[in-house]
Amino acid sequence: MSAFEELNCRIVGVSPDSVESHRKFAAKLDISFPLLSDPEHEFIEACGFWKQKKMYGKEYMGVERSTLLVTPDGIVARLFSKVKVAGHAEDVLHALKERAG
Repeated sequence: MSAFEELNCRIVGVSPDSVESHRKFAAKLDISFPLLSDPEHEFIEACGFWKQKKMYGKEYMGVERSTLLVTPDGIVARLFSKVKVAGHAEDVLHALKERAG
């Protein structure tokens, strides 16, 4: 977290899960950044992250884990799609450092 803070980066998570679910998740994993609830998928769908998925041969709609880097003036500078948790924070940090020069 401190490496992101040094680059003046703010982290926010968004999912369709409830506020209460986010509270429990944040407490369990000691998450210090805001987790926003989007139960109607308004933001998630607007960003194109609500996708058809498959698991065990069944199709369903769900969130494609993604990361947006947004500049201070609101421009999307980079999109990371189909994110895998392992190593992702390091990838984002590297992209931030490249942008910072």
